[in-house]
Amino acid sequence: MPKSPKSSPVAERTRLSVRKTYKLYIGGAFPRSESGRTYLVDGDNVALASRKDARDAVVAARKAQPKWAAATAYNRGQVLYRIAEMIEARRGEFVALGVTDGEVDAAVDRWVWYAGWSDKIAQVTGGANPVAGPFFNISAPEPTGVVGVVAPASFLGLASVLAPAVVTGNTVVVLAAAPQVAVTLAEVLATSDVPGGVVNILTGHAAETAPWLASHDDVNALDLTGVDDPALAVDLERSAAGTLKRVLRAPAGGADFTGDPGLRPMTAFLETKTVWHPKGF
Repeated sequence: MPKSPKSSPVAERTRLSVRKTYKLYIGGAFPRSESGRTYLVDGDNVALASRKDARDAVVAARKAQPKWAAATAYNRGQVLYRIAEMIEARRGEFVALGVTDGEVDAAVDRWVWYAGWSDKIAQVTGGANPVAGPFFNISAPEPTGVVGVVAPASFLGLASVLAPAVVTGNTVVVLAAAPQVAVTLAEVLATSDVPGGVVNILTGHAAETAPWLASHDDVNALDLTGVDDPALAVDLERSAAGTLKRVLRAPAGGADFTGDPGLRPMTAFLETKTVWHPKGF
């Protein structure tokens, strides 16, 4: 009777799980910092953005801005609504990072709220002006351009500064205070029809990278909502004044993102263009 083949013992193997590195989000891609630096946040490796990374993000934002501004308001609203859908679908990832279900709900609702404003803000902030003479005089809002954003740490706060800037046609460079949540949001943006370069997210220390955005000639505006150091805020405003940037200061006593945001977050980064046109009698 033939002998059965001997079974060879299977060597025990210990599998090492793949640890995620939270990279930057620039121009629709996820590069590491050009400096190669990282820092630890709750045990996770996070890319530490440099001055060069900030410059690259501004270049990407400037390149994307004209096409994003030229998109129809309805299309931008569709894109923001898609972001809300994808956040809802990936709710578990945000909850695993410490975001509560209630805050995820509020963030989704905030993206939907601004999506609804995409084709209405021009009607509210623009209009025909009465003038003496045979002319039409029309004022219409236009995006400021590239906005540097020092974001607050909360997920709802991030949505509350990011959505109003992009819905009106601006592109942004965000300095994220909560890197894991912000990069996970970047992964949502990358699968939500947001053109590359419209949103760029840098992780690291605001005190290191924010001054370069404040003084950058190709950044048109600065949102300081997430700056909690009064001395840093003053320094950034002074740097921004050198290139005549619009600056949105952090509210006194801190921002409350749970209430009605109003129109200010959108109108802060809009310019008004007035056109005269002759009319016949």
